[in-house]
Amino acid sequence: MIRALTRYSTKHPWKVIVIWVVLGVALSALAPGLMSRVTQSRTGDFLPQSYDSAAALRVAEERFGADPDATTVTVLVARSDGKALGAADQKRIEAEAAKLAKRRVVMPRDDDKPAFLLPDRSQTPRVAPAMTAPDRSFELLSVQLTGTPTDEGVQGVYRAFRDSARTQFAEAGMRTGFTGGLADTVDTTDAHEIAAKVGSALIMGLIILLNVLAFRSVLAALLPLLAVAFIGGVAGGAVAGAAMLTGRKLDAGTPNLITVVLLGIGIDYLLFLLFRFREQLRARPEQPAREAAEQVSARVGTAIASAALTIVAAFATLGVATFGQFRSMGPAIAVAVLVMLAGSLTLMPALLAACGRKMFWPSRTLRHEPGEGRAARFGALIGRRPLTMLAASIALLAALGAGLVGLRMDYGQGDSGDGTPSAATAAEISRTLPAGVSDPTSVYVTADGGGVLTTGRLDGLSHALAQVKGVGQVARTVLNKDHHAARIDVYPTADPQTQRARDLASGPIRATVAQHTPAGTTAHVGGTAAVFADVSTAVDHDLKTVFPVAAALIALILLLLLRSLLAPVILMLSVGLGFAATLGAATLLFQHGLGEPGVNFTLPLVLFLFVVALGTDYNILISDRIREEMRRPGPARAAVARAVRHTTPAIATAGLVLAASFATLATTPGNEQIAFAMTLGILLSALVLSLVLVPALAALLGRAVWWPVRPVPATGDGPSRHRTDGAPTPEPEQARTSR
Repeated sequence: MIRALTRYSTKHPWKVIVIWVVLGVALSALAPGLMSRVTQSRTGDFLPQSYDSAAALRVAEERFGADPDATTVTVLVARSDGKALGAADQKRIEAEAAKLAKRRVVMPRDDDKPAFLLPDRSQTPRVAPAMTAPDRSFELLSVQLTGTPTDEGVQGVYRAFRDSARTQFAEAGMRTGFTGGLADTVDTTDAHEIAAKVGSALIMGLIILLNVLAFRSVLAALLPLLAVAFIGGVAGGAVAGAAMLTGRKLDAGTPNLITVVLLGIGIDYLLFLLFRFREQLRARPEQPAREAAEQVSARVGTAIASAALTIVAAFATLGVATFGQFRSMGPAIAVAVLVMLAGSLTLMPALLAACGRKMFWPSRTLRHEPGEGRAARFGALIGRRPLTMLAASIALLAALGAGLVGLRMDYGQGDSGDGTPSAATAAEISRTLPAGVSDPTSVYVTADGGGVLTTGRLDGLSHALAQVKGVGQVARTVLNKDHHAARIDVYPTADPQTQRARDLASGPIRATVAQHTPAGTTAHVGGTAAVFADVSTAVDHDLKTVFPVAAALIALILLLLLRSLLAPVILMLSVGLGFAATLGAATLLFQHGLGEPGVNFTLPLVLFLFVVALGTDYNILISDRIREEMRRPGPARAAVARAVRHTTPAIATAGLVLAASFATLATTPGNEQIAFAMTLGILLSALVLSLVLVPALAALLGRAVWWPVRPVPATGDGPSRHRTDGAPTPEPEQARTSR
């Protein structure tokens, strides 16, 4: 199958290139609109219905008409002169709020993007009075907008509404402040906008520079980015289409994560092909470029396919997770990687065949074999002192892994950052009202058997909730239209994003509700704090399930690829050490060093999958080359040294490029931990595990590493498959066919 795809692509390169370009352009245009339809931002929607907070969300939607797609902004309105609000002031606020509720907010035009790439989110917000401060220093308004906070269109609508409301109230002698999830996101994005653009530009420049330094060619530097862009466009459309067909909802951050993953692995795979293509052209200068492209693509395509299927298998295991955010993210990334695999076996070989030796213009390195360089000296060092290199790598990984002591999970939604207008508004509110007033913990009570509820019947529950330590205030009971359900909003004194608020919601509040809920009724506790308390339970369960399943599938793929029992064990142990070291380093930096509450709750699972799956790419490449070199006569350590010499440039360059692509996540506020951990994890996987630890073990164990099917060194009876200088020559057709 692989050989058939690569052969067709190298024989008909321009036809394959045109197909990918057309698909890439078309689906790139459609993908943003499709993605906006299949993404959601409410974490509670990803919980199974068996969880209490998920049941509360269902009651809110069915009985109180809560919009599942709505995002709420809290608006603070106060007198500009700082005096207390009078009766006339409050009437003026209500009048201005009514005007805002009737005015449609038009989405501002973005001249940097075509209109069809950004769906129109223009809408009329729902504006309602919420609460007045006890000292009458301000009044709060609740504003609902439809859409997810991460949607650029919704952010644009919020900015337009914020500016309009600020101007309107200023003309009435009032000042305003805005807070809430959407306000936090917009303020933080705006504050980091310049840094994000500069950072992204620098990282993309670094990726191009690394390719230029590796190949001394502008075409070889830019072509990987163009190829990955077209394939990524097709992958985005495929992911959105698959989500629509299956009815799955994706987390709002998944599209950005997919883009980064495809950029990294796509460039990796093309680099693997480019380095081997250049090596082949050097070894056989008389060979036609298309023939060389076909042979290299077929040979490296096997390793690429195994590496990609390892990633697919790892992320597909998230389909068994109970937490919907994981369950939807895993298959989405798996689909995207499959598209990238198809592009790696078709578009990339076609590019090699179409460009030929011009791929490396104006470099003249094809005309001569490179001398003994750093890669050769490094390979010789591994072969000469494998035990020392093994001990050094394990010591480094163990030192970083020590940071796991005292590891804690942080289930917050990210830091909005001190000094932003949203944070200042939240702080002003909390000085006179409970911290949870803009995001309460809500208790929903429903009557069993279609009975009718009264506020008096629930007075006991309200009074009991008010006595809970940590509850600042309890709002009056609100009944729905048919009086079959009621809502009691509880305002904790703790910030809803903190562990204290989550412990309060999942502990004392739920215990009080269970004890004081009237007979004949059912109650559920919802709200941000309750949702994330349940998320922590779901994630703990999924970590125990997904880890072993993913590890077993990856080990099975390695077993089939390497046809060895010992080698897969070595590779799995090495990536396990890499995972522990990376998570330990993140814990050392963010939890112990910077004093954050802990590491992001998604980090261990995402990091495990990325470091194990993507890190295995490099292990597969080095292992495949070690086995190939061990088929030559001579000592096993010499074979390892040659393998390290030939693969170090490819693995080091690919690792740096992939790490740089993951570093771009740091330009998105709230993703700093994931960006750091994944960048470090890839660097450790490429530079320590694949280039030091695995080769050192192979040098120590020799050909026994492939037990029970050891590679048999070629004898002198037939033609050698390698030149005397160590560069491989193409295998005879009979040998290739029989393999």
